[in-house]
Amino acid sequence: MLAWYDRHRRDLPWRARPGEAPDPYRVWLSEIMLQQTTVATVAPYFARFVSRWPNVKALAAASLAEVLREWQGLGYYARARNLHACARPVADRHGGEFPSDPAVLRELPGIGGYTAAAIAAIAFDRPVAAVDGNVERVLARLYGVGEPLPAAKPRLNQLAAALVPSCRAGDFAQAVMDLGATICTPRRPRCVLCPWRAACRAARDGSAAMLPAHAEKPVRPTRYGVAFWVTRSDGAILLRQRRPRGLLGGMTEIPSTRWRAEPWSLDEAAAEAPVAARWTPLPGTVRHGFTHFALELAILAGHIDDPADGLWSPIERLAEHALPTLIKKLVRHALSASLSIASGAAENSGNSPASASRTGAKERR
Repeated sequence: MLAWYDRHRRDLPWRARPGEAPDPYRVWLSEIMLQQTTVATVAPYFARFVSRWPNVKALAAASLAEVLREWQGLGYYARARNLHACARPVADRHGGEFPSDPAVLRELPGIGGYTAAAIAAIAFDRPVAAVDGNVERVLARLYGVGEPLPAAKPRLNQLAAALVPSCRAGDFAQAVMDLGATICTPRRPRCVLCPWRAACRAARDGSAAMLPAHAEKPVRPTRYGVAFWVTRSDGAILLRQRRPRGLLGGMTEIPSTRWRAEPWSLDEAAAEAPVAARWTPLPGTVRHGFTHFALELAILAGHIDDPADGLWSPIERLAEHALPTLIKKLVRHALSASLSIASGAAENSGNSPASASRTGAKERR
């Protein structure tokens, strides 16, 4: 496996080149960003982060709002909050140096078992097994483990630990990850190119495409809400900041009702509006997917003449705020729907408003 890695290792922006010592900060930052996110998506975010904050002390000195703004669009925003929360104790209590002991690493915010093992192995060459989704897939096929995930995790962890070499543990961890990412892929694995083919049970019995097995996932429920698109005389849009904890914690959003299991009536929604206004429903809805539920938001538009207290932003400066993908979709939809209504009124084209298309994209959290 190490010989294969020496020939075929991926050139990743956070990975030390042969002969270079790994940078624990870059290892940690990449591992947090890569949680449930692809390498292609993470690469530009990683480049911006290390350019702006080249070490953990620089990141610790930043505000959470700055970190969230750089993170927007990457999703799973709890990772950004944990990233910021972790940087400070590393800078303050550990002198800006990451500990090498996995047990000590796990005491830091946002670092779980896998991340601690990955940092310890890759950054410090500790002989520990770092088992991510790629590694689980490789081992389930190599040993023919038919038990479905997540129940099979303890056994796969044991199998991984038994394979870790006493030297070059970090290279070995990255080698198995690379094997899963490039050869032992979820669909159409290229078994003929695999350095472990001769020892692989799944390759021998033709079951690679069926492994690892996964327990059936429950159907995601749908929640409903109403967003309030509030404008004032100077064209500014009303925003608000979400609570620091929980889903999209600390991010900036368009005000909305609570998200619940039943759709909202106009009167119910208006009772939760952030300001008093005459509300006009905008055509269409915005759909968005989170890990455990789907969300459908209707939009009510309102205008106020008197400046009200709150967080207001000109439309052209919305990018300066930490807006999650959901809110960016809301902004696009509201602008498009408002323009469609205004155009229809100007042309006096009839009583039926133009129908806005539904938008949607899936984001896991």
